[in-house]
Amino acid sequence: MTERSPASPWDERAEAYRTSVAHATGADLDAVVEACQAGPGVKVLDVATGGGHVARRLREQGADVVTCDSSAGMQPDVVCGAESLPFADGSFDVVVCRLAAHHFERIGDAVRELARVTSGLAVIEDHLYVDEETEAAEKLRDPSHVRAYSEQEWRELFASAGLEVERTERYEKMLDFESWFQRTGTVGADAERARELLAPLTSPDGDEWTSPMILVQARKSPS
Repeated sequence: MTERSPASPWDERAEAYRTSVAHATGADLDAVVEACQAGPGVKVLDVATGGGHVARRLREQGADVVTCDSSAGMQPDVVCGAESLPFADGSFDVVVCRLAAHHFERIGDAVRELARVTSGLAVIEDHLYVDEETEAAEKLRDPSHVRAYSEQEWRELFASAGLEVERTERYEKMLDFESWFQRTGTVGADAERARELLAPLTSPDGDEWTSPMILVQARKSPS
């Protein structure tokens, strides 16, 4: 999520993301939490926290979590964009970002900022690039979608930021069309065209579509 004014659409959507089952649950969320390797006393920055689901889980494990988001409506500890984090170099043990990087307008700057403020781990999980039809559907549903990235692109982004990829994992996340559209208020022709574009990934009953996901866990390279 990139920086927006106080009246941004994300402020209006905040409650929908806090209560979203797709964001609050799932094997991908479990994997992100595990990848953070957090426990009592571990300092974590949750970038573009959204509904705060990663932060909640990590706090339950005893981690000291700071949340940030460009939307004040998401009620983060700090309001800021991912491309310009107001934290000192190496001030967190872990930096994590889940289901948000596809909104970042300057992805390279964002990854470099994640690398700058972590002293150890960086964990990103997001939608995996499929094809241009899927990208078009995402943008119809939500114009703030910039793009998803391939595994190779993620590896290159991490490497250029001084992060050494330790592992990647792929998942499939089933997204219910009704709630997916409701979260962004997408109706009419845009919703219908998005459904058409996503037909190859849609369930036989037409109710859901499968979004491939990728998790990347990396460690800051020794200086």
